[in-house]
Amino acid sequence: MMEVLAKANPARGVRHRRFELGGLVILLTGAFLVAGAGRGEVTAGTAPQLGEALAIERFTLTFEENFDELDVSAWGPGTRWIAHTPWAGDFGDAVFRDPQPDGPFHVEAGMLTIEMRERDGRWESGLLSAADSASRGFLQSGGYFEMRARLPGGPGVWPAFWLGSNAQGGRPNPEIDVLEYYGQFPDAYLATTHVWQDGKSQAGETYRVDVPAHSLEREFHTFGVAIDRDFVTFYLDRKVVASEPTRAEYLQPMFPMVNLAAGGGWPIEGMKSPSRMQVDYVRVYRAKDEARS
Repeated sequence: MMEVLAKANPARGVRHRRFELGGLVILLTGAFLVAGAGRGEVTAGTAPQLGEALAIERFTLTFEENFDELDVSAWGPGTRWIAHTPWAGDFGDAVFRDPQPDGPFHVEAGMLTIEMRERDGRWESGLLSAADSASRGFLQSGGYFEMRARLPGGPGVWPAFWLGSNAQGGRPNPEIDVLEYYGQFPDAYLATTHVWQDGKSQAGETYRVDVPAHSLEREFHTFGVAIDRDFVTFYLDRKVVASEPTRAEYLQPMFPMVNLAAGGGWPIEGMKSPSRMQVDYVRVYRAKDEARS
């Protein structure tokens, strides 16, 4: 059963849908699936194969955040990160706090920790966005976006790594969710594409990526997505886990975001306080052949 959540992002409409994991989502259990066929997309390249390794040598680094320090403000400008979505749409059952000495962000020895905790009956956590509402910051059209992180576990936690956009004037807004992890389902995570317009999701696909139970909580893993003119391809530890034909909207400039949210349509009773997401780095690359063109 697939249920649209009642909680809405006022600038974007409903951002996420609720999935019965193991139900009506695409299961990646051996057969390679290319989503979106039959909708008029034209693809000229060869589809990446499930399990195929990323050829990182084909890319050149354009954005690197190793969290030796954290340059963040509430809304910018002039900092590398802001602590909210550019369209001022908090989501989930935890408030995203401004950066403060007792706030959700802690950096030590090249590692970012985003901490979610309950204070006076209210859940608080953190989000980082690499661009602000005026698109000041880092945006890129296409390329490879990657985060290396260890995720929190337990019911209610909802960490994510995703790409957003700031299209104006009623134009479609692409969104690519590289990782969404629902802690009560420790044996899988979701990867999703969206096209938003007028507050509604007009297109997109969702994939369930099966993993050994609790493995994303015990060890660091890389979560990535490569976007080119032919395919949007999702990676876990630089191995293909899903791919679909590229829609024109997905080639708009996008910026990375990282957050630890709560709920996402699932109960938060029993959620651990504090819960912590650890992020080793966020990096973005551009294809070398594109950089030369």
